[in-house]
Amino acid sequence: MKTCLITGGAGFIGCEVSTLIEDAFDNIIVIDNLHPQIHKLRQRPAQLSPKVNLFVADVTDPVTWDEVLSKWKPDLILHLAAETGTGQSLTESSRHANVNVVGTTQMLDALVRNNAIPSKIVLSSSRAVYGEGKWISNEKNSFYPGQRTNKQLAHGEWDFKDSAFLPMNKNHTIPMPTSIYGATKLAQEHLVTCWCNAYGVNFTILRLQNVYGPGQSLINSYTGIVSLFVRLAKQKQSIPLYEDGMMLRDFVFITDVAHAIYEVMINENANGKVFDIGSGYGATIKEVAELVANRYEAPFPEVCGKYRNGDVRHAQADISDTLENLNWSPKVSLGEGMNLLCDWIDNQLGE
Repeated sequence: MKTCLITGGAGFIGCEVSTLIEDAFDNIIVIDNLHPQIHKLRQRPAQLSPKVNLFVADVTDPVTWDEVLSKWKPDLILHLAAETGTGQSLTESSRHANVNVVGTTQMLDALVRNNAIPSKIVLSSSRAVYGEGKWISNEKNSFYPGQRTNKQLAHGEWDFKDSAFLPMNKNHTIPMPTSIYGATKLAQEHLVTCWCNAYGVNFTILRLQNVYGPGQSLINSYTGIVSLFVRLAKQKQSIPLYEDGMMLRDFVFITDVAHAIYEVMINENANGKVFDIGSGYGATIKEVAELVANRYEAPFPEVCGKYRNGDVRHAQADISDTLENLNWSPKVSLGEGMNLLCDWIDNQLGE
């Protein structure tokens, strides 16, 4: 493979992938605007592979694409660039739509305009496209409950009555976003799928669960709940548990995600398919908070009853289809991954 272009490649996932694939491509090009919400100093991340050609530019600007594509014709594009954050997307909807949707269409238009049609596009999508997902009643009838209303949440009605959550799987769960962020990610999926089918370009879509690990932003309050927990515990503060603390989340370690991305880059059997990428284990937020509190001998986490509109009750992947079709499986357990993250944060803070 010759040239790989990574949008948003100076971020958490992009840096990890750049190191993993640095010997697989002759050229690795990264476009990233180094947004201050992620990059406090707005300088080249130390974790980014030294082999990367970094363009500090905006994917929503057509000039960016014309400048890059006049120099390089990518064989493969890894599209990571996106505004994230469920809660933030409710108050900054236009920014999320501009980056996630318009940024994608600007890329696609520029590829045609510059006669730079790639062989393949890999899109990093999100479990947020599923929304609340599918549930099953006590009578064994499956249903889609839809978005929890503000009235429900205000009354502390966290779960859907007399029913249980079913892990998310692209073969069995219909995408029904409950956040602006999730809606824009699903739009990305549709845009890439339509365009690639029209131009005969291979594509793979990865619906990522909660990615965590060394290298994640410590200043972004809208992502990285684990790093927030660590900072509170290190200050000997009790970690506040939203809702009742029993929400399920599937935390998947950064190296496992990077290897999944590389696998679909090189695996032709992944072409034209969607895969769920997670650990396959649903941990309660309370469980994660207790792991962190115990490590730092902080006070026991406490339920605060707060909630965020747009948050789903549970999120966990059913990765059986992914395991069956890819030469990949998650390697890092939650306990091991949490310790690795805490070690890294301690080092970053000099403690």
